[in-house]
Amino acid sequence: MACPFSRACPLRTPRFRIYRFLSVVIKKTAFHRCQTLGYRNGYAVVQRPTLGIGGDRLQVTQLSQAELDDLASKAPLLTYGQPKQAPPAEFIPAHVAFDKKVLKFDAYFQEDVPMSTEEHYRIRQVKIYYYLEDDSMSVIEPVVENSGIPQGKLIKRQRLAKNDRGDHYHWKDLNRGIDITIYGKTFRVVDCDRFTQVFLESQGIELNPPEKMALDPYTELRKQPLRKYVTPSDFDQLKQFLTFDKQVSELDTSVGFLASKCGTCELL
Repeated sequence: MACPFSRACPLRTPRFRIYRFLSVVIKKTAFHRCQTLGYRNGYAVVQRPTLGIGGDRLQVTQLSQAELDDLASKAPLLTYGQPKQAPPAEFIPAHVAFDKKVLKFDAYFQEDVPMSTEEHYRIRQVKIYYYLEDDSMSVIEPVVENSGIPQGKLIKRQRLAKNDRGDHYHWKDLNRGIDITIYGKTFRVVDCDRFTQVFLESQGIELNPPEKMALDPYTELRKQPLRKYVTPSDFDQLKQFLTFDKQVSELDTSVGFLASKCGTCELL
């Protein structure tokens, strides 16, 4: 139905619309917010408001609690879409990252010597090498000349088991001042080189203080100079030579006869 008022009518002016809006607001008597807190079975529960200020019904879409939680936790997208993720770090295999990086430890082990009267045990100093690229280890004894025992590479490079369950030694298991057992032999680790110390400390391992390397008692005994025993004497050989020069004693004929008969000497 067409409006009975013309376009020039003052009732169609903005002032008339404002007056009409104010007349509707003035008729309202309740301007409080709707209650959103209720009690059920003695527990306080939150209710979604259905009426707005003034008692007007809210024109909202009824959403479930799961949908509301999803909206609350959903992060808004950027203006230009999904944010670009940083590219992953370049993968470097262990045999490249730890190539030619070896941990070196100074150690020794005690060996019994049952078939000797001069020594009861022997201290043998070794070097323990741990290869970071494949977690393998080797034990090498420095060669000592004229030692009389086989030396050099005692245990070739391989992964060494540390218990009966088949677990292998890792660089986290190595430290100064500890005992490690390899193939029934107990090695005492006393010290390590500078690179090993820096690497272990960078990985958060607290190193024990270094210990003094044990020495082999028999080897140290042989390093001492031999003692020479000289018996002092008052006998003067030069005086004897000058005194008895050109003096020859005569042998008894009976003694010479008996000696010739026995065949021990020949009479001239």
